[in-house]
Amino acid sequence: MKDFKSSVVYQIYPKSFNDSNGDGIGDLNGVIEKLDYLKELGIDYIWLTPFYISPQKDNGYDVADYYNIEPMFGTMEDFQNLIKEAEKRSIGIMLDMVFNHTSTKHQWFKNALKGEEKYKNFYIFKEGKKEKAPTNWKSKFGGSAWEYVEEFNEYYLHLFDVTQADLNWDNEEVRNEIYKVVKFWLEKGVKGFRFDVINLISKPEVFQDDENGDGRKFYTDGPNIHEYLKELNLKTFGKFKEVITVGEMSSTTVDNCIHYSNPQENELSMVFNFHHLKVDYENGNKWTLMDFDFKMLKNLFEKWQEGMEKGDGWSAVFWCNHDQPRIVSRIGNDKKYHKESSKMLATTIHMMRGTPYIYQGEEFGMPNPYFDKIEDYRDIESINYYNILKNKGVHEDKILEILKSKSRDNSRTPMQWNQEKNAGFTSGTPWISIGKSYKKINAEEALKDNDSVFYHYKKLIALRKKYPIISQGDFKMILEESKEVFGYTREYKNQMLLVLNNFYEKETEIEIPALLLENHKKVVTLITNYLSSDDLKEKIVLRPYESIVYYIEK
Repeated sequence: MKDFKSSVVYQIYPKSFNDSNGDGIGDLNGVIEKLDYLKELGIDYIWLTPFYISPQKDNGYDVADYYNIEPMFGTMEDFQNLIKEAEKRSIGIMLDMVFNHTSTKHQWFKNALKGEEKYKNFYIFKEGKKEKAPTNWKSKFGGSAWEYVEEFNEYYLHLFDVTQADLNWDNEEVRNEIYKVVKFWLEKGVKGFRFDVINLISKPEVFQDDENGDGRKFYTDGPNIHEYLKELNLKTFGKFKEVITVGEMSSTTVDNCIHYSNPQENELSMVFNFHHLKVDYENGNKWTLMDFDFKMLKNLFEKWQEGMEKGDGWSAVFWCNHDQPRIVSRIGNDKKYHKESSKMLATTIHMMRGTPYIYQGEEFGMPNPYFDKIEDYRDIESINYYNILKNKGVHEDKILEILKSKSRDNSRTPMQWNQEKNAGFTSGTPWISIGKSYKKINAEEALKDNDSVFYHYKKLIALRKKYPIISQGDFKMILEESKEVFGYTREYKNQMLLVLNNFYEKETEIEIPALLLENHKKVVTLITNYLSSDDLKEKIVLRPYESIVYYIEK
């Protein structure tokens, strides 16, 4: 049985990973074709984003049938084959479960629209007038979170797209239907689940206007959330000790995340939080252009790392996923210091307390695609905000610059396998354009170069398995005042890791606290992103984006 604390998860967005049949869309057989590549990397689990029946308004996060596979991704036989082939390579499959909402094409919602009371109660319908929604809450994709249904003179709640109707978790029948879905996939041999925006499922008893915000304070980490997660655990995956779970927690708090992931609570194995990925949002607004706030980033890492440790919670640690721009373009330097900054960012995350998640292409430093016209975008959120910003009078060039930096499509372009046509992703026409960098930055090139970003990730994964301190050690920030360096220590038994990461292209000298230099039996440089690095001493000069991890025995 794998220990999730020393494991590494690899996220696959099937639509963009590998196309086995030339229709321009990645599929399950495409994943099977690349399992040996993933085995070489050394990962333990593959998290697959949704491949269920869906109208694809939100790329599969609008599920119309939880039990069947969207034909463009393959068949149930293909899925069973994927589980079997992954198991041969000691890789477990994790599925993405979208239980805050369903597609409005789901049979439950269709029945609700027919006026069937049972199914109307599966969703959140509220009385209202045509011109006045029940509350002023905003959808996360822009516009009102309510949609009027004329024949009922009622609105239904959709925290996301209008085609994604929120489920009513206060209805026991809904919960039981959801537990059936989880059990169905467990019986297929699934070894883990990622629960999409799961901390939004518990809505308030009374729905009211938000005078100061968009409504999220009323439904985030809602009143019955912990009760519902305990029930989900008890009735489904909790019976299987080898199954790992992670909850995507939107706008959450450390205290709630401790409850979600502390083993005594019997809720989830671990949690995602996103606070550290909002450090380039000007005044909290994603659709702006701003350099990342390094001080804020450090403070957030310190707060979450130390806070979760104190409460015996457990985090999924990550930079990238299908909703986030590529980290080397966002915080690193994807031009002049592509290799160095990619490796530094990897080390920063993989040496932390928590289970690291790698998003497809991150392991060789895939950058943003830098699309220069709106026609290249497919993401519903990006297209919505293009129109919102345009209506506000923002110049088109500025909007496109913002999208180049912030769009979710930055991470959804096809995986860059090689230098061939369509980056080796498909023999057909890809569903979304290929990134401009594929000739130089691709998996095949990375595998040829012993000093590549890929082999750095491979080493980080291997070190986590070899040194218990990486998964078990305490976390403590150092060099808090440094404006360029993120430094921390990990301690376990009589060992220490000293982790130093220069986040800028400026060479910088740092002074190591005297306490860390005393009484060493042994000091080894565990991993670095330059061919050689300074020995551990009082003053160290870090080169552009340099990253060093010292292993110290006391």
